[in-house]
Amino acid sequence: MILEVCANSYESAINAEKGGAHRIELCENLSVGGLTPNFDLAKKVISELNIPVFILIRPRKGDFNYSHEEFEQIKKDIILFKKIGCKGIVSGILTKDKKLDIIKTKELIKLSRPLEFTFHRAFDEVLNPINVLHQLIKLRADRILTSGQKKTAIDGIELIKKLINISNNTIKIMPGSGINSTNILEINKLNINEIHGSFSKSSKNNKKSSDFNEISSCIKLIKS
Repeated sequence: MILEVCANSYESAINAEKGGAHRIELCENLSVGGLTPNFDLAKKVISELNIPVFILIRPRKGDFNYSHEEFEQIKKDIILFKKIGCKGIVSGILTKDKKLDIIKTKELIKLSRPLEFTFHRAFDEVLNPINVLHQLIKLRADRILTSGQKKTAIDGIELIKKLINISNNTIKIMPGSGINSTNILEINKLNINEIHGSFSKSSKNNKKSSDFNEISSCIKLIKS
């Protein structure tokens, strides 16, 4: 089982690796669901960590329907982060009516190669998740990050189970949102290979960061 930690700072990324995480998804501003990280932060994390670092590419908060200028920025960022050694891209684009933007997402997947491409939690906003699952399989995305269209992956577990069964290992289904040491064993029972979470706690300055002890506990639980 691979534990991917959503890290929003250098401290979080270091805590994740020390805690035994297998991979980082690096972003900033988790309070709005995560945005594209600062270039200098990404460069530092990629150069100093020994585990793979995936980069979230999301230029702003809000919906996942982007203007031409925003789409061009997403593409520039993919090229930029590939050059500094990230191991995967996490992104995705929807239409105004909450369908998969097939043409633009296809372009992002192609631009990301040979790196892996994760379609992020924009998936949780689509109107027909089963249809979008089939479309992403056809586009050869590597994985879908999802909470099963609910606030947490535990709440959305029935849809997650359905996605796993329908996909039949043609695409990785990676549950994420609200997963912690109190519920990770329930998620671990699913027919999956990867789990995603921030495993964070608030620090003294009220800023959330990934917690070494929480990550370590989760690693022990999924290994037991």
